[in-house]
Amino acid sequence: MYMKVKGNLVDIHNELIYPAEVIVGEGRILAIRKIEDICTQFILPGFIDSHIHIESSLLTPANFASVALSHGTIATVSDPHEIANVCGIDGVNYMIQNGNETQLKFFWTAPSCVPATQFETSGAELGLSDIQKLFENPYVVALGEMMNYPGIVNDDFAVKAKCEASLKSSRVIDGHAPGLSGADLKKYVSAGISTDHECANLEEALEKISLGMKVLIREGSSAKNFEALFSLLISQPEKTMLCSDDLHADDLIKGHVNLLVIRSLSMGIPLFNVLKAVSLNPVLHYNLPVGLLREKDPADFIVVNNLEEFQIKETWINGRVVYSTGEKMKFQSSNKYINNFQVNYTGGDELIINSKGNKARVIEVEEGSILTKESIIEIKEDLDSFLKENKLLKLYVKNRYSCNSSISKALVKGFGGMNGDIVSTIAHDSHNIIAIGNKYDDIHRAIELIIENKGGISFVCNETNTDIVLPLPIAGLMSILPAREVAIEYEKILNSVREHGCILNSPLMTLSFLALLVIPSLKLSDKGLFDVNSFSFTDLFFE
Repeated sequence: MYMKVKGNLVDIHNELIYPAEVIVGEGRILAIRKIEDICTQFILPGFIDSHIHIESSLLTPANFASVALSHGTIATVSDPHEIANVCGIDGVNYMIQNGNETQLKFFWTAPSCVPATQFETSGAELGLSDIQKLFENPYVVALGEMMNYPGIVNDDFAVKAKCEASLKSSRVIDGHAPGLSGADLKKYVSAGISTDHECANLEEALEKISLGMKVLIREGSSAKNFEALFSLLISQPEKTMLCSDDLHADDLIKGHVNLLVIRSLSMGIPLFNVLKAVSLNPVLHYNLPVGLLREKDPADFIVVNNLEEFQIKETWINGRVVYSTGEKMKFQSSNKYINNFQVNYTGGDELIINSKGNKARVIEVEEGSILTKESIIEIKEDLDSFLKENKLLKLYVKNRYSCNSSISKALVKGFGGMNGDIVSTIAHDSHNIIAIGNKYDDIHRAIELIIENKGGISFVCNETNTDIVLPLPIAGLMSILPAREVAIEYEKILNSVREHGCILNSPLMTLSFLALLVIPSLKLSDKGLFDVNSFSFTDLFFE
């Protein structure tokens, strides 16, 4: 059975737009014929998110796909690094299998850093043999972001062996090296690492491009670099791609990389530069079997109303309409649960922070960034009174994989004078229990809610009788609910946090990165306060 689609065809290869009839059959484009008709709709290649952690949407791949297809996304390059840190290779295989139950083309990277560092406790490890096993799967197209850049720079044998295995298997290697420069960056690139999505400014991006790297311009729920890097789409169109990295369900409902396309065009960036960054460039870089609107290609494309609004009328994958306007997509996926949750929590004295000096190190957060700063404060009065007066909060991380573990502690500035406490099992990268707040009773109850549900996000404020939890039974990272239901429950927590005095736009996402030990400069793991710049533990209090 053959099908015909008429519209103004957007030819990214020849940078032309003309009325055409696309003939589809057996999953492929059999022919493209120029026509004389006046067409109002446009046919163009579908969008690709070149780097995303599906787990950060709080959705299973199937539930993620049901929304992403409506935004014109036909493929993702997804790093299952988060679930790998919790459940190992079984977690990666869960993601692949669940993704295969949908029409969206999920491609995966083999997580390179599990655990991310030796300074935290994860639920699993992925060694060289695991990486090699994953490369036997054709849907695994790259080695996942190499966060252990010190390992590359210092010639760590195990780290370099993973890179060599990737190149031997004809896979590219994704990078993750915020702020890396000079000789160390050159050595990092020489290991075969070809992308970076952590550039915070144009100077950093241009240095990496000059060494042969591709720069992925990221705009997620928390980390946002588009404003700093969008000019690359004009000056370096062949060297850029677009990605979301981490995108929560409430933001996904509103849009995906299609929003970056619309935003770019509104800023005057040439159409074909933008479309190449979100289709052609990732296909070529990762060698993806995704169609690009050529005869004999897989019939993967989208139909939009015009090239300003980009309202998605249809999404086609392998010759099938997998989304049409107003149609709610839902995939029947397995209800398999996978988790790793073992913790013993006594509460009470375990949470108390006692000052052990007249000075303390404070983690400072900034809106729209996963980078943190370190500041030093002098404590001249009772600690709790001092924290309240200066709008500082207590931060805790507890190992979720052991019944015999203590809780680490820190102080945080930047959330505002929040009244209430947040607890979550989304704590990059090992996803231990992370908690922030100011009242011990609230923190205690919020942690209890997380343990009862074996993972999730909770917010508690006894003063206002607020007691909310979003269970995340799959690895403590994902819900089994559809996207819109997850978004509603997530927004309930988010709105409550804001109503109780938090000043951040994305406080839950920001919190999740306060345990990420590979992003400068001061973070907290279950083993203690960590100075990322020196890559060593440091004391919270000192004289």
